[in-house]
Amino acid sequence: MTSDDQATTILITGASSGLGAEMARQFAGRGNDLALCARRTERLDSLREEILAAHPDRRVEVRALDVNDHDQVFEVFRAFTKDFGTIDRVVINAGLGKGAPLGTGKFEANRDTAMTNFVAALAQSEAAMEIFRDQGSGHFVMISSMSAMRGMPKNLTTYAATKAGVAHLAEGLRMELHGKPIKVSVIYPGYISSEMNEGIAGDQPLMASTEKGVHAIVSAIEKEKPSACVPPVPWAPMSMVMKHAPLPLLKRMI
Repeated sequence: MTSDDQATTILITGASSGLGAEMARQFAGRGNDLALCARRTERLDSLREEILAAHPDRRVEVRALDVNDHDQVFEVFRAFTKDFGTIDRVVINAGLGKGAPLGTGKFEANRDTAMTNFVAALAQSEAAMEIFRDQGSGHFVMISSMSAMRGMPKNLTTYAATKAGVAHLAEGLRMELHGKPIKVSVIYPGYISSEMNEGIAGDQPLMASTEKGVHAIVSAIEKEKPSACVPPVPWAPMSMVMKHAPLPLLKRMI
């Protein structure tokens, strides 16, 4: 992290609520300037006011963005770059959690998740890398999920597949850019309380609070870790179990 007169500028998508909003709060608290975008502009405006009240020396710019409007993704990313001059870090966070077992008549739900979580993430990746290639530097951060470690059943099948897909997208970039000034991180959150999972929070004994879970995310990002399962306990060791456990055992665990 640079000094306050050279604050790192971080662009976060899906910043109006949940993990994105809490990342914005915590990054601002660590001395970063923010470019925040999401569909719900009234929430973004409230978040901006909250952050500036707590950290009046920070700069926070907000813009409306529906990540499924791919032309708008490029427009918004370019506009933020014009605002700040440089975007040091892009956190691709916008996502959708709905889904249904395959073949149960809910194709639309699975399609929407696939389009938002993968195709829209591809558009965001293209827009971010356009900025970073032009600058010759930057930090590309993909928010994946612990569900990416293995194919998941029922309502999670499509969601997990998209999160595996975006992780591989970022890993491919990391291989391409190895040894160059553009860094790539993939973050695999476990159960962290947010609007996306508020209906199941009480059923998950491993659920971390939003503040605690995002603290782990932000710490991993600022360390520019290539990949991180967060919070590291229990999710770092759990990742090995998820990848290698026999299917009957894994099915009983999920």
